[in-house]
Amino acid sequence: MTISAWRWPDASRSRNPRSGLVLIVHRHRVFFDYYRQLTEYEPRRAALFGIQHFTWLCINPKEADDPGFAREVIALIPDFLKCDNVLGIGEIGLNKNTKNEKIILEEQIALAEKYNQLVLVHTPHLEDKRKGTRLIMDALSASKIDPGRILIDHVEEHTVAEVLDRGFWAGMTLYPDTKMTPQRATDVIEMYGSERIWMNSAGDWGCSDPLAVPKARIEMSRRGHHMSLIDKVTLDNPRTFLSQSEKFVLKAE
Repeated sequence: MTISAWRWPDASRSRNPRSGLVLIVHRHRVFFDYYRQLTEYEPRRAALFGIQHFTWLCINPKEADDPGFAREVIALIPDFLKCDNVLGIGEIGLNKNTKNEKIILEEQIALAEKYNQLVLVHTPHLEDKRKGTRLIMDALSASKIDPGRILIDHVEEHTVAEVLDRGFWAGMTLYPDTKMTPQRATDVIEMYGSERIWMNSAGDWGCSDPLAVPKARIEMSRRGHHMSLIDKVTLDNPRTFLSQSEKFVLKAE
């Protein structure tokens, strides 16, 4: 007996050794279901706890080194952009700075440009993070998207200045130990100011701390920074950037 989950040509087969059942797993269907989860199930689940759920859609750079597969996933995205909680295309970017990743990056930038979407960018977790960030910014600058509608996330001390100088927004993803700690983020604010820069707490599969932004607020306060500055980089700036999407309307307001 064979069950086909989706009628696309690219699929993998697995057999249950006990039942003899052959399951054809179409990778595209996985992303289709994933996008439905982000746009249908998760908003309802979050609402039960008084939380508004927003999302971004793309194929992550880690899956972008297979252009054929990536293009078939990208083809699913336009139908989901009309969903009420989708803010834009992201996180696009580079992972290992490969040729294929760059090709898919450029195609997702083109998708964002075509549908007039905000863009959220992932920068590499590599020693050559600066190189990857520059490659990404060059690809973005070749488009017609206003840099003010692009957030380049995971900036660090050696990349933030160039991101800001080129007109993009800079995001600092706060972790307990890696990327950017609350203490280092406060250092960056002190060195580079508060324009077009904001903090976000990581809540992913690795070692992360959803309360990192509140801890950064405490660190800034401990150093004597005024509450208006603290609010700007942790609340006002994120709201200013995200409000460029007509879908980002907070119910509490």
